[in-house]
Amino acid sequence: MDVTENFLEPLAIDGFQAAFIGRIAEVAVDTDRDATIARLLPFHESEIEKLGFTWENTCRAEQVHGGGVAVVRDCQGSMVPAVDGLITNIPRVLLAIYVADCGAVYLIDEKNKAIGLVHSGKKGTDAKITRVALDKMAEEYGTIPSDVIAVLAPCIRPPAYDCDFAAKIRKTLVDAGVKKYFDCGICTSSNLKKYYSYRIEQGATGRMLALLGIEA
Repeated sequence: MDVTENFLEPLAIDGFQAAFIGRIAEVAVDTDRDATIARLLPFHESEIEKLGFTWENTCRAEQVHGGGVAVVRDCQGSMVPAVDGLITNIPRVLLAIYVADCGAVYLIDEKNKAIGLVHSGKKGTDAKITRVALDKMAEEYGTIPSDVIAVLAPCIRPPAYDCDFAAKIRKTLVDAGVKKYFDCGICTSSNLKKYYSYRIEQGATGRMLALLGIEA
């Protein structure tokens, strides 16, 4: 199992846990997304437990390729419908986003002990979902963008994909006032032994799992 964490070093902050689970070679993939995710689940659950959380307190976004962000006030292994981003300040809740070319963007406000995790592909990026998440964090927790640490996980990039949404994500965050922004610079199409790529594998692929939580 490949748990890719080097690019998450900026998020290695006491009181928080962040992880990115890459490709799991022993799991068969196909065009049935739900079936593939079901096969991945035992491996994902194992990694979640290593972080000190459980699947029962892991909260997922439905991911409809939009700009919606939900506030998570409690979680019992639930999926929040009709959103692509989640924010919380509740300890022991783990936020989760599936990706297979789209960008997972991690947001930590250490000062107010609040977090956000968003799924930002072409449509979500055009909807400026990262700005939506920051605005909700400001409203709910008093977050100031200049205090936020933001990290962009591996995603598809030119020339493998004609839309450079990684660059647009950066611009949205910088324009919002984020000063501590880190882009891993990795294209998911560059190494299919480590990453899933929906575009390159023409839909017959799995999903990476981005995770972010607040410790007790």
